[in-house]
Amino acid sequence: MTFTAIDFELATAAYTSVCAVGIVKVADGEVVDQFHSLVRPPKNEYMWQTTRVHGIKAKDTLNAPTFLELFPHIEAFLQGAHMVAHNEKFDREVLMKTMKFYGLDYNGLGLSPFWDCTSKIYRSKGFKKTKLSICCHIMGIELNHHDPLSDAKASAQLYLMRDQITETLIERHFPHEEQQAS
Repeated sequence: MTFTAIDFELATAAYTSVCAVGIVKVADGEVVDQFHSLVRPPKNEYMWQTTRVHGIKAKDTLNAPTFLELFPHIEAFLQGAHMVAHNEKFDREVLMKTMKFYGLDYNGLGLSPFWDCTSKIYRSKGFKKTKLSICCHIMGIELNHHDPLSDAKASAQLYLMRDQITETLIERHFPHEEQQAS
């Protein structure tokens, strides 16, 4: 099984404010390559709310490359890839909007219009809560949450482990609640 998992962190609420990216390439079920970089967002502006989540500040990205400067590295991982993300709609839209912001052709990457979403996969298999940290805890996957490389690796592992979800596992972590008779 060959695919690429990706995760972005943002500096503000704008989907074009990428401040970090993590990408993992998996071939035949094994991680064969990875990429991580801080990214200088437009004007290097941050919201305190996003910094509180991931810990990245303007001083950290002051001398980091822009998304445009990093794109040749990113493109090498993504070109024609089968894409996976924990929140695929978010990461896909961040990529699309950021590429448009920098005048890059998203369609030229040859990606599927929709990617595999580990959150949706785990929900369809019975997980009642599918936050990345919860899924990783239940599946025994190490996670340094909101570090984009760790998040991308975790998404890749969740994708690889999706067939290991059993009814027993679901019942242990999400037991059926008994209905109270009135």
